Amino acid sequence: MTVNEAVTSADVEHRARRMWRSLEPVHAVTYFAPESREAGESLGLRGFFRGYFGQRAAPLGPVPAEVVTALFYNFAPGFVARSVPQIWSVAAPEQLLAARLDAVDRALRRSLGELVDSAEVAEAAELAREAALAVPTAGRALAAANAALPWPEAPHLVIWHAQTILREQRGDGHVAALVGADLDPVETLVVFADAQDLPGDWLRERRGWTPHEWAAAQERLAARGLLDGAALTPAGRALSAQVEAVTDTLADRAWQALGDERTARLAALAAPLVQRILAAGDFLEQNPMGLVPTRSG
Repeated sequence: MTVNEAVTSADVEHRARRMWRSLEPVHAVTYFAPESREAGESLGLRGFFRGYFGQRAAPLGPVPAEVVTALFYNFAPGFVARSVPQIWSVAAPEQLLAARLDAVDRALRRSLGELVDSAEVAEAAELAREAALAVPTAGRALAAANAALPWPEAPHLVIWHAQTILREQRGDGHVAALVGADLDPVETLVVFADAQDLPGDWLRERRGWTPHEWAAAQERLAARGLLDGAALTPAGRALSAQVEAVTDTLADRAWQALGDERTARLAALAAPLVQRILAAGDFLEQNPMGLVPTRSG
Protein backbone atom coordinates (compact mmCIF):
# COMPACT_ATOMS: atom_id res chain seq x y z
CA MET A 1 0.00 0.00 0.00
CA THR A 2 1.36 3.41 -0.94
CA VAL A 3 1.28 6.49 1.28
CA ASN A 4 -1.31 8.11 -1.00
CA GLU A 5 -3.55 5.06 -0.87
CA ALA A 6 -3.33 5.01 2.93
CA VAL A 7 -4.24 8.69 3.18
CA THR A 8 -7.11 8.30 0.69
CA SER A 9 -8.58 5.40 2.70
CA ALA A 10 -8.05 7.04 6.09
CA ASP A 11 -11.57 8.55 6.15
CA VAL A 12 -13.23 5.12 5.88
CA GLU A 13 -12.84 2.97 8.98
CA HIS A 14 -11.43 -0.41 8.11
CA ARG A 15 -13.40 -3.47 9.18
CA ALA A 16 -10.48 -4.77 11.25
CA ARG A 17 -10.15 -1.47 13.12
CA ARG A 18 -13.89 -1.35 13.78
CA MET A 19 -13.79 -4.87 15.21
CA TRP A 20 -10.76 -4.05 17.35
CA ARG A 21 -12.67 -1.12 18.85
CA SER A 22 -15.72 -3.32 19.28
CA LEU A 23 -13.92 -6.11 21.15
CA GLU A 24 -10.79 -4.73 22.80
CA PRO A 25 -12.44 -3.73 26.11
CA VAL A 26 -13.23 -7.42 26.68
CA HIS A 27 -9.49 -8.11 26.70
CA ALA A 28 -8.53 -4.93 28.56
CA VAL A 29 -9.97 -6.22 31.84
CA THR A 30 -6.78 -8.34 31.93
CA TYR A 31 -4.90 -5.24 33.06
CA PHE A 32 -7.39 -2.61 34.20
CA ALA A 33 -10.00 -4.47 36.26
CA PRO A 34 -9.31 -4.42 40.02
CA GLU A 35 -9.44 -8.23 40.13
CA SER A 36 -6.60 -8.40 37.62
CA ARG A 37 -4.43 -5.91 39.47
CA GLU A 38 -5.06 -7.79 42.71
CA ALA A 39 -4.11 -11.08 41.03
CA GLY A 40 -0.60 -9.87 40.32
CA GLU A 41 -0.20 -8.42 43.78
CA SER A 42 -1.42 -11.64 45.40
CA LEU A 43 1.47 -13.44 43.71
CA GLY A 44 3.96 -10.86 44.96
CA LEU A 45 4.17 -8.59 41.93
CA ARG A 46 3.95 -5.10 43.38
CA GLY A 47 2.94 -2.22 41.15
CA PHE A 48 0.89 -2.06 37.97
CA PHE A 49 3.65 -2.72 35.48
CA ARG A 50 5.06 -5.81 37.14
CA GLY A 51 1.61 -7.32 36.95
CA TYR A 52 1.17 -6.09 33.40
CA PHE A 53 4.47 -7.48 32.13
CA GLY A 54 3.92 -10.72 34.02
CA GLN A 55 0.39 -11.38 32.83
CA ARG A 56 0.93 -10.29 29.24
CA ALA A 57 4.28 -12.04 28.77
CA ALA A 58 3.37 -15.23 30.68
CA PRO A 59 2.24 -17.11 27.53
CA LEU A 60 5.81 -16.80 26.23
CA GLY A 61 7.31 -18.59 29.23
CA PRO A 62 10.12 -17.16 31.42
CA VAL A 63 11.73 -15.11 28.66
CA PRO A 64 14.41 -12.47 29.30
CA ALA A 65 13.82 -8.73 29.22
CA GLU A 66 15.26 -8.47 25.73
CA VAL A 67 12.49 -10.68 24.31
CA VAL A 68 9.71 -8.77 26.07
CA THR A 69 11.21 -5.46 24.95
CA ALA A 70 11.42 -6.66 21.35
CA LEU A 71 7.88 -8.01 21.16
CA PHE A 72 6.12 -5.27 23.12
CA TYR A 73 8.18 -2.83 21.02
CA ASN A 74 7.46 0.63 22.41
CA PHE A 75 8.70 0.23 26.01
CA ALA A 76 12.14 1.51 26.97
CA PRO A 77 14.56 -1.41 27.52
CA GLY A 78 15.54 -0.22 31.00
CA PHE A 79 11.90 0.14 31.99
CA VAL A 80 11.21 -3.48 31.06
CA ALA A 81 14.39 -4.67 32.75
CA ARG A 82 13.20 -3.29 36.09
CA SER A 83 10.51 -6.00 36.05
CA VAL A 84 11.77 -8.78 33.76
CA PRO A 85 13.16 -11.36 34.43
CA GLN A 86 12.88 -10.76 38.20
CA ILE A 87 9.11 -11.33 38.03
CA TRP A 88 9.67 -14.98 37.02
CA SER A 89 11.45 -15.65 40.31
CA VAL A 90 8.41 -14.30 42.15
CA ALA A 91 5.69 -15.98 40.10
CA ALA A 92 6.17 -18.65 37.43
CA PRO A 93 4.41 -18.08 34.09
CA GLU A 94 2.07 -21.01 34.84
CA GLN A 95 0.97 -19.33 38.07
CA LEU A 96 0.39 -16.04 36.29
CA LEU A 97 -1.66 -17.67 33.55
CA ALA A 98 -3.91 -19.35 36.09
CA ALA A 99 -4.21 -16.15 38.13
CA ARG A 100 -5.07 -13.98 35.13
CA LEU A 101 -7.78 -16.40 33.90
CA ASP A 102 -9.34 -16.54 37.34
CA ALA A 103 -9.17 -12.75 37.67
CA VAL A 104 -10.71 -12.18 34.24
CA ASP A 105 -13.47 -14.68 35.08
CA ARG A 106 -14.34 -12.82 38.26
CA ALA A 107 -14.06 -9.39 36.63
CA LEU A 108 -16.32 -10.27 33.70
CA ARG A 109 -18.87 -11.99 35.94
CA ARG A 110 -19.00 -8.83 38.04
CA SER A 111 -19.35 -6.40 35.13
CA LEU A 112 -21.57 -8.49 32.86
CA GLY A 113 -23.91 -9.76 35.56
CA GLU A 114 -26.77 -11.85 34.20
CA LEU A 115 -25.48 -11.52 30.62
CA VAL A 116 -22.74 -14.06 31.39
CA ASP A 117 -25.16 -16.97 31.03
CA SER A 118 -27.12 -15.58 28.11
CA ALA A 119 -27.63 -17.21 24.72
CA GLU A 120 -26.16 -14.09 23.13
CA VAL A 121 -22.85 -14.55 24.94
CA ALA A 122 -22.76 -18.19 23.89
CA GLU A 123 -23.35 -17.20 20.26
CA ALA A 124 -20.71 -14.46 20.43
CA ALA A 125 -18.23 -16.95 21.88
CA GLU A 126 -18.60 -19.29 18.92
CA LEU A 127 -18.16 -16.48 16.41
CA ALA A 128 -15.16 -15.04 18.25
CA ARG A 129 -13.52 -18.47 18.50
CA GLU A 130 -13.96 -19.05 14.77
CA ALA A 131 -12.41 -15.66 14.00
CA ALA A 132 -9.44 -16.28 16.28
CA LEU A 133 -8.81 -19.73 14.84
CA ALA A 134 -8.69 -18.25 11.34
CA VAL A 135 -5.81 -15.83 11.90
CA PRO A 136 -2.28 -16.73 10.78
CA THR A 137 0.34 -16.70 13.53
CA ALA A 138 3.50 -17.27 11.46
CA GLY A 139 5.95 -14.54 12.42
CA ARG A 140 3.61 -13.33 15.19
CA ALA A 141 5.04 -14.52 18.46
CA LEU A 142 2.57 -13.02 20.93
CA ALA A 143 -0.42 -14.25 18.96
CA ALA A 144 1.11 -17.71 18.58
CA ALA A 145 1.93 -17.95 22.30
CA ASN A 146 -1.67 -17.16 23.27
CA ALA A 147 -3.12 -19.38 20.55
CA ALA A 148 -1.12 -22.29 21.98
CA LEU A 149 -2.89 -22.00 25.35
CA PRO A 150 -5.90 -24.22 26.12
CA TRP A 151 -9.28 -22.71 25.33
CA PRO A 152 -11.40 -22.01 28.41
CA GLU A 153 -14.86 -23.54 28.56
CA ALA A 154 -17.10 -20.71 29.80
CA PRO A 155 -18.45 -18.65 26.87
CA HIS A 156 -17.48 -15.27 28.35
CA LEU A 157 -13.91 -16.56 28.76
CA VAL A 158 -13.93 -17.93 25.21
CA ILE A 159 -14.70 -14.40 23.97
CA TRP A 160 -11.89 -13.01 26.13
CA HIS A 161 -9.38 -15.62 24.95
CA ALA A 162 -10.37 -15.11 21.31
CA GLN A 163 -9.93 -11.36 21.58
CA THR A 164 -6.58 -11.86 23.32
CA ILE A 165 -5.36 -13.83 20.30
CA LEU A 166 -6.88 -11.36 17.84
CA ARG A 167 -5.45 -8.25 19.48
CA GLU A 168 -1.98 -9.74 19.93
CA GLN A 169 -2.06 -10.84 16.29
CA ARG A 170 -3.00 -7.29 15.35
CA GLY A 171 -0.22 -5.94 17.55
CA ASP A 172 2.36 -8.26 16.01
CA GLY A 173 1.31 -6.99 12.59
CA HIS A 174 1.50 -3.40 13.82
CA VAL A 175 5.10 -3.95 14.88
CA ALA A 176 5.86 -5.31 11.41
CA ALA A 177 4.32 -2.16 9.90
CA LEU A 178 6.41 0.04 12.17
CA VAL A 179 9.61 -1.77 11.28
CA GLY A 180 8.72 -1.43 7.62
CA ALA A 181 8.23 2.31 8.12
CA ASP A 182 11.68 2.55 9.79
CA LEU A 183 10.23 3.89 13.04
CA ASP A 184 12.10 2.76 16.14
CA PRO A 185 10.22 2.28 19.43
CA VAL A 186 10.54 5.79 20.84
CA GLU A 187 10.05 7.41 17.43
CA THR A 188 6.85 5.39 17.15
CA LEU A 189 5.51 6.97 20.33
CA VAL A 190 6.44 10.50 19.26
CA VAL A 191 4.52 10.00 16.01
CA PHE A 192 1.63 8.27 17.75
CA ALA A 193 1.25 10.96 20.41
CA ASP A 194 0.64 13.71 17.87
CA ALA A 195 -1.37 11.56 15.46
CA GLN A 196 -3.74 10.46 18.26
CA ASP A 197 -3.69 13.77 20.16
CA LEU A 198 -2.29 12.11 23.29
CA PRO A 199 -0.16 14.03 25.82
CA GLY A 200 3.45 13.32 24.86
CA ASP A 201 4.87 13.46 28.39
CA TRP A 202 2.13 11.16 29.70
CA LEU A 203 2.79 8.60 26.98
CA ARG A 204 6.56 8.88 27.36
CA GLU A 205 6.40 8.27 31.10
CA ARG A 206 4.05 5.29 30.76
CA ARG A 207 6.52 3.65 28.40
CA GLY A 208 9.61 4.50 30.44
CA TRP A 209 11.52 6.83 28.12
CA THR A 210 13.55 9.78 29.42
CA PRO A 211 13.04 13.38 28.24
CA HIS A 212 16.47 13.18 26.57
CA GLU A 213 15.52 10.02 24.64
CA TRP A 214 12.24 11.59 23.58
CA ALA A 215 13.95 14.78 22.38
CA ALA A 216 16.53 12.77 20.46
CA ALA A 217 13.75 10.88 18.71
CA GLN A 218 12.09 14.17 17.79
CA GLU A 219 15.36 15.36 16.26
CA ARG A 220 15.69 12.18 14.18
CA LEU A 221 12.12 12.51 12.93
CA ALA A 222 12.64 16.20 12.12
CA ALA A 223 15.74 15.30 10.09
CA ARG A 224 13.55 12.96 8.02
CA GLY A 225 11.00 15.71 7.42
CA LEU A 226 8.38 13.94 9.53
CA LEU A 227 8.21 16.35 12.47
CA ASP A 228 8.20 20.12 12.91
CA GLY A 229 8.75 20.90 16.57
CA ALA A 230 6.36 18.51 18.35
CA ALA A 231 3.89 18.37 15.45
CA LEU A 232 3.82 15.96 12.54
CA THR A 233 4.41 17.38 9.11
CA PRO A 234 2.16 16.33 6.21
CA ALA A 235 4.75 13.65 5.40
CA GLY A 236 4.69 12.50 9.03
CA ARG A 237 0.90 12.24 9.04
CA ALA A 238 0.98 10.35 5.76
CA LEU A 239 3.48 7.86 7.17
CA SER A 240 1.39 7.43 10.33
CA ALA A 241 -1.70 6.81 8.20
CA GLN A 242 0.20 4.27 6.14
CA VAL A 243 1.28 2.36 9.26
CA GLU A 244 -2.28 2.23 10.55
CA ALA A 245 -3.65 1.17 7.16
CA VAL A 246 -1.12 -1.65 6.85
CA THR A 247 -1.92 -2.72 10.41
CA ASP A 248 -5.62 -2.96 9.57
CA THR A 249 -4.94 -4.90 6.38
CA LEU A 250 -2.72 -7.39 8.20
CA ALA A 251 -5.39 -7.88 10.89
CA ASP A 252 -8.29 -8.53 8.52
CA ARG A 253 -7.88 -12.27 7.90
CA ALA A 254 -10.20 -13.18 10.80
CA TRP A 255 -13.02 -11.05 9.41
CA GLN A 256 -12.47 -12.31 5.88
CA ALA A 257 -13.00 -15.81 7.24
CA LEU A 258 -16.09 -14.85 9.21
CA GLY A 259 -17.66 -12.78 6.44
CA ASP A 260 -19.37 -9.41 6.68
CA GLU A 261 -22.72 -10.65 7.99
CA ARG A 262 -21.34 -12.74 10.85
CA THR A 263 -18.69 -10.12 11.62
CA ALA A 264 -21.44 -7.55 12.03
CA ARG A 265 -23.39 -10.02 14.15
CA LEU A 266 -20.42 -10.48 16.49
CA ALA A 267 -20.03 -6.71 16.86
CA ALA A 268 -23.72 -6.39 17.69
CA LEU A 269 -23.55 -9.20 20.25
CA ALA A 270 -20.44 -7.71 21.85
CA ALA A 271 -21.87 -4.20 22.16
CA PRO A 272 -23.91 -4.78 25.36
CA LEU A 273 -20.94 -6.56 26.95
CA VAL A 274 -18.62 -3.66 26.19
CA GLN A 275 -21.14 -1.17 27.58
CA ARG A 276 -21.19 -3.11 30.87
CA ILE A 277 -17.37 -3.17 30.98
CA LEU A 278 -17.16 0.57 30.30
CA ALA A 279 -19.83 1.31 32.90
CA ALA A 280 -17.91 -0.74 35.47
CA GLY A 281 -14.82 1.40 34.90
CA ASP A 282 -12.71 -1.53 33.72
CA PHE A 283 -11.37 0.31 30.67
CA LEU A 284 -9.25 3.48 30.74
CA GLU A 285 -10.86 6.39 28.90
CA GLN A 286 -7.38 7.79 28.19
CA ASN A 287 -5.21 4.85 27.24
CA PRO A 288 -1.83 4.37 25.54
CA MET A 289 -3.52 2.70 22.56
CA GLY A 290 -5.52 5.83 21.76
CA LEU A 291 -8.54 3.53 21.58
CA VAL A 292 -12.06 4.92 21.70
CA PRO A 293 -14.36 1.90 22.08
CA THR A 294 -17.42 1.44 19.92
CA ARG A 295 -20.41 2.57 21.95
CA SER A 296 -24.01 1.57 21.40
CA GLY A 297 -26.99 3.82 21.70
